Amino acid sequence: MKKEKVILAYSGGLDTTAIIPWLKEHFDYDVVCCCIDCGQESELTGLDERAKLSGAAKLYVLDVNDEFAEDYIMPCVKAGAVYENKYLLGTSMARPLIAKKLVEIARKEKAVAICHGATGKGNDQIRFELGIKALAPELKIIAPWRMTDIWPFQSREDEIAYCQSKGIDLPFDASHSYSRDRNLWHISHEGLELELPENEPNYDELLVLGVTPQKAPDEATEVSMCFEKGVPVSINEKRMKVADIIRELNALGGANGIGIIDIVENRVVGMKSRGVYETPGGTILMAAHEQLEELVLDRATMETKKDLGNKFAQIVYEGKWFTPLREAIQAFMDVTQEVVTGEVKFKLYKGNIIKAGESSPYSLYSESLASFTTGELYDHHDADGFITLFGLPLKVRALMQQQLAAKEKKLMAETGTAVETTVSRVKTSEIKKAAAKAVAKSKKKKAAKKQSEKAE
Repeated sequence: MKKEKVILAYSGGLDTTAIIPWLKEHFDYDVVCCCIDCGQESELTGLDERAKLSGAAKLYVLDVNDEFAEDYIMPCVKAGAVYENKYLLGTSMARPLIAKKLVEIARKEKAVAICHGATGKGNDQIRFELGIKALAPELKIIAPWRMTDIWPFQSREDEIAYCQSKGIDLPFDASHSYSRDRNLWHISHEGLELELPENEPNYDELLVLGVTPQKAPDEATEVSMCFEKGVPVSINEKRMKVADIIRELNALGGANGIGIIDIVENRVVGMKSRGVYETPGGTILMAAHEQLEELVLDRATMETKKDLGNKFAQIVYEGKWFTPLREAIQAFMDVTQEVVTGEVKFKLYKGNIIKAGESSPYSLYSESLASFTTGELYDHHDADGFITLFGLPLKVRALMQQQLAAKEKKLMAETGTAVETTVSRVKTSEIKKAAAKAVAKSKKKKAAKKQSEKAE
């Protein structure tokens, strides 16, 4: 009888390699491995041999670098999407694309399930599974790290021993190292000394894509970039596709100590986690894109775009890519990008991106208006009426406070006692009540005086 198939999201690391014989043992599936190449580079070496030695029936390696750059990275760049003011979503934006490709292979292979190696503490389990549920709700999802009754491994040594017991003898290192995720956009680092927030990162051992600002060259690197409708099209007058632009910016940024962040972030599952991210090219691209937007977008659009950009970042971080809300916000962003065309210039120097000028045919900057010299387009007298209307709510409130203060002062004079309230808190009903009491007291005094005069 032909066995059912499961699609395994395969990285070639120890965890997903151990999952292959484990799936065969506990589910009796034919395991079809699928590695989605989002820019892992050297991490893909030797995958085919490793997967087959581990018992996989087949291995797919799909190069999605261009799709990743154009359909997932660029919407985030256009939106200015940054999670918690620092994280440029390197892992988050890749997961929906991986989920999409896993579903495509599952349908091609007529598989009944998809398996991933994400842990039960992280965000990736959510991102993978929301993507799969949105695209193929009929498929079963297997998450070994949450199946603690039949997934007994607690350490790398346990996984290596298990593989060896199944006749899989591969050169895995039992020593612990940083947990990393790399793609075209970034590389993340977690674990070891980073697990304690009070520890300084060991950058000499940790960094992969570049150097610290202290070790960067003493001379600045000058760069120019051109954009068309929000999309980068060239670096230093050399046209290239988006993926190659990101690769070039990674090299330039890494050499100049750009894009290294140490962040404690709030995971979707409720805990805080600490990690170091290297995003040299992404940091430069986001800054250059924002530099051009400053020139061409009006104030109201920029304010709304910033608010929606924060929401877009949250959507992507939480794995809700395949939702109507993400599509709607992305459609708004695309409209704003119609005028984001032009050139930006900047310098890279020891971790800094220093602006060096920008230009655009859609520039909203007017020298005649902005210059300290009076121009033809601006009449200083117009400011009088503008300020009067713009400040009208403030003036109305101030007049109201003055009126209440006057009433309070009058009441104090009539009663001879201070009213226990401030101008901002005094209520009309309290004033009327106190005034009536004062009038009644005054009448009583007059009546008593008359009574006294009659008696005399």
